[in-house]
Amino acid sequence: MLQVKPIKAFKDNYIWAIINTENQHCVVVDPGDAEPVIAFISEHQLTLSAILITHHHWDHTNGVEKLCSLQASLPVYGPKNSPFAGITEPLSANTVCQLTDFDLSFHILATPGHTLDHICYYEPQQDWLFCGDTLFSGGCGRLFEGTADQMFQSMVKLSQLPDKTAVYCTHEYTQSNLIFALVIEPQNLDLLQHHKKVDALRLANKASLPSSIGLEKKINPFMRSTEQHITEHVPIEHQQALTEPWHGLAVLRRYKDHF
Repeated sequence: MLQVKPIKAFKDNYIWAIINTENQHCVVVDPGDAEPVIAFISEHQLTLSAILITHHHWDHTNGVEKLCSLQASLPVYGPKNSPFAGITEPLSANTVCQLTDFDLSFHILATPGHTLDHICYYEPQQDWLFCGDTLFSGGCGRLFEGTADQMFQSMVKLSQLPDKTAVYCTHEYTQSNLIFALVIEPQNLDLLQHHKKVDALRLANKASLPSSIGLEKKINPFMRSTEQHITEHVPIEHQQALTEPWHGLAVLRRYKDHF
């Protein structure tokens, strides 16, 4: 029996815990802070089996060293081209990461854009996607290192996953992302409906995640950036000629950065 639970960290991070309830082992994804992970595994009497890293940013990696110091030979999986030095099991794109304690096989997807080393972990049997800061519900990560073209290609890659795939991103940004999305597509009925649902969840202090690939394809402007109307409501100072498929995403991202 496998479960995925969020561990809250910092202001709006989620460290995702994958739990095998049969043997009480767990894996954590992007532990930017060790303390909430330590508290979680103690409260639930779990054994930490591995760490998965999507990219090198500090709020995804700062807890790794302490967690490894508490448990000998703890494997840390992460992108092969990452500048983060704590990875012990480097992963390349289009390979499979096997977690035998959990009977999980994560397909590794290279998704540069937010950073150049960013990867996502896709588990087809469970229909799970751990996507770090590449795809958010209603948004995508800022382009700190990569290009709009790279992020567009990453969005295309993720959009090709099955619609039922659960999207476990690492930040509770959904409300603010949907406010922006509604400026872009004010008549999108799926978006209007989901906005109300998310507002109710957050009012009750519940997570808006996971989302799904199918839902994001309906509400997320960055996954809908080739729609003919998608830049109609963007101010003129952020516009450009849409001569390449990725130009719509570039316009949206530039506007979002100043929104």
